Amino acid sequence: MKITKTLLLALGGLLMLSGLALAKSDTPDFDDLKAQYVKDHPGKGSHAEYWEPIPIQKYWNPRNFYKPPQTVSGEVARDACVACHQSTTPGAYHAWKGSTHANLDKIRNMPNSMDARYYKKDKLAEVEKQLVKQGLLQEGQQLTEVGCIDCHGGVGKQSIQHDKDLVMPDRALCGTCHTPEFAEAESEKNQEWPQKQWGKGHPSHAVDWAANVETAIWAAMPQREIAAGCDMCHYQQNKCDGCHTRHTFSAAEARQPEACATCHNGVDHNEWENYQTSKHGTVYQTQKKDWNFEAQLKDSFTKGHYTAPTCQTCHFEFKGEYSHNLVRKVRWAFNPTPAIADNLSHPWFQDRKEAWVETCSNCHSPSFGEAYLTAADKGTIDGLKVEQEAKKVVTALHKEGLLPGQKTNRPAPPKPEKDEAGGFFQLFWAKGNSPTHVERVYADMWEHDVIKLYKGIFHANPGGFTYTEGWSELMRDYAEIMDANTQLREKAAMKVGSASAAPVGNDQDKEGGMGRYVLGVALIGAGWMAMRRRKK
Repeated sequence: MKITKTLLLALGGLLMLSGLALAKSDTPDFDDLKAQYVKDHPGKGSHAEYWEPIPIQKYWNPRNFYKPPQTVSGEVARDACVACHQSTTPGAYHAWKGSTHANLDKIRNMPNSMDARYYKKDKLAEVEKQLVKQGLLQEGQQLTEVGCIDCHGGVGKQSIQHDKDLVMPDRALCGTCHTPEFAEAESEKNQEWPQKQWGKGHPSHAVDWAANVETAIWAAMPQREIAAGCDMCHYQQNKCDGCHTRHTFSAAEARQPEACATCHNGVDHNEWENYQTSKHGTVYQTQKKDWNFEAQLKDSFTKGHYTAPTCQTCHFEFKGEYSHNLVRKVRWAFNPTPAIADNLSHPWFQDRKEAWVETCSNCHSPSFGEAYLTAADKGTIDGLKVEQEAKKVVTALHKEGLLPGQKTNRPAPPKPEKDEAGGFFQLFWAKGNSPTHVERVYADMWEHDVIKLYKGIFHANPGGFTYTEGWSELMRDYAEIMDANTQLREKAAMKVGSASAAPVGNDQDKEGGMGRYVLGVALIGAGWMAMRRRKK
């Protein structure tokens, strides 16, 4: 038999496919995942000496800060949790009571394979298999429910010391049962940028708490209650309830765009606003009543009857597969930079663009997807050029000491921040002439305007990158910066001119000057007297 190159390629493809199948069938080892998660967790971060947690932060980072309340003491049994919280926290109780966690038998006994939730039968079996592997469930034993104590005390616990053992669930605790999802989410940390545009794993949900605590101005702010506003989004590394809200933990809820809206909105990344007012969002709002969000994402356009994409159908998908790793197609990331713009032709970026074209092809032709993404890239680069030109101007003013107050009234920012022109810290701290007006305008320009342009164009919201936000805002701030540059430099030049025109000499020169002044006054007086005589 003659082995051709084509045959070798085919055999190689089969081996690769079988390897992928084996890899996908392997259940991740939970203990290894948890150990790595704990090792990677930054806790208070490298700026720990500059800040202390306030009470509310125990809910955003329970791993480091949560302590059980002392209002209830002693041993509490499994059934007592439900009986007590039914009256003390009825909202939480009813959310749990209607959840899948409280109704596992409904899933286990589901007879109709046409039901969009039918996949949960296999998911339940997978969870039970994982718990058996961890020694938390006996072989052949079935879960009856996931109750309060399983999440707040430990899976399978029958009682806990309420004032000592109570915990607030973190990612790892959820991963005890949902191990594949935990592994997928943690795999975001493996992303590496080819030209080191971002650090490993950044930006992603898997390291968003690290990004939080490693931000110098966040650690430097004495207003800890304001800084906690960052925590309320940057805690996905710590917990899973940012998308699967307590105590329903509904997958159907997490598949809807509103689940993303709390964090993905506003002046620095207005994805929610852009999606809602794009044509995609319009279709979603007008037709979602006919969509079935109980269907898995992979079945969203078939069993789910979606007629437009959601945040989740685009960002959870990669080459036809859906997972909790949301960064497999990331290209521009959080904000555009020259280091990204200058390398878009690199294979790493090109492969990801092709993956996006495949995603668009769920509804559009490949040529449409290619054309739109190319236009979005070029439009983003146009905005970036404007921002970078403004940056050079502001940086030069700062370097040359031409900003107001640089010699008299420019306090240094709080440690561990260091002064820079138009820095991120200037959005959250000000004192005296730090920052100056022109720097604040530039900070808005790079951290708001150019990002909104980029978000608007890639989310197909025309007003979001032309008039309402984006380009128009960039032009306004650009004009303001250029005007300030002209005025500050003209003012500086006038000062230099005035100084050079001032008389400079020795005492003899000064005496001569005084004599000339007296003579001049005398001549003026004589002329005035002569004019009076003529009139008479």
